Amino acid sequence: MANRILISVLDGMTAPPWSGNLEPFVRTAMGILGYDGEEISILLCDDSYIRQLNIAYRGMDCPTDVLSFENDEKYEDDEGAWTCVGDIAISLETLAQNARYFEVDENSELKRLVVHGILHLNGLDHGDEHIERGREPESQMLRIQEDALEKLKDEIVIV
Repeated sequence: MANRILISVLDGMTAPPWSGNLEPFVRTAMGILGYDGEEISILLCDDSYIRQLNIAYRGMDCPTDVLSFENDEKYEDDEGAWTCVGDIAISLETLAQNARYFEVDENSELKRLVVHGILHLNGLDHGDEHIERGREPESQMLRIQEDALEKLKDEIVIV
């Protein structure tokens, strides 16, 4: 079986020229992480929209880089049985800020946010720990994330 990946861009925003590269990357990342038969939707948005989501769902009045909304709904169709694991929202503005902070290119940062979101949708959590420059992660989720990113280092989404 495979995975279903649905990519969308916030209404009123122009799709980035690389957005067509995102679905194949997500499919590859999910394979590396060992997920199969899942449906995930990813929304590319701006800081204003993700800030609204952050206020509504986390009570935090600020933009963030990535939010994951677990669903875990199961359904069947002509292609088989699926688990709709949920939705991921990624702010392209915060993505660019993070890339500068971590001193990486936007391609690397996008891959980190996508893998991070996928892991959250599949029930993993990192508590209060976050990736920091020059510090090895301690939580299982962040170690899995960094291991997956090492395997995905040659993948290019943002050209």
